Amino acid sequence: MKTAPIPEAEKALFAFVDQLNDAPGDVRREDVERLKAAGWSDEAVYDAVSVCALFNFYNRWIDGTGVQGLSPAMYERSGKRMAAGGYLPAPPPGFPPRSGGEPER
Repeated sequence: MKTAPIPEAEKALFAFVDQLNDAPGDVRREDVERLKAAGWSDEAVYDAVSVCALFNFYNRWIDGTGVQGLSPAMYERSGKRMAAGGYLPAPPPGFPPRSGGEPER
């Protein structure tokens, strides 16, 4: 990640999420302030924390309940759908298509 060809602000955000995931008790206000100094808004930091927390929850829920993974064919189908339309399912017939957008910084 440190050598990835991405903006420094994104590297800072990913490093923060890594810290939150690996050592949540070590996250301090100063860590959040560094993100804000890199240009991230309070809302963007909140979103990053929420995504990290939700993935941790989902992983533990899946592991604890014994939910089985998708078959290779279903992964392929799901990947094609997400590549074409993102994570959101297609809107119901008669509704306009959803538009994407850049995350707020």
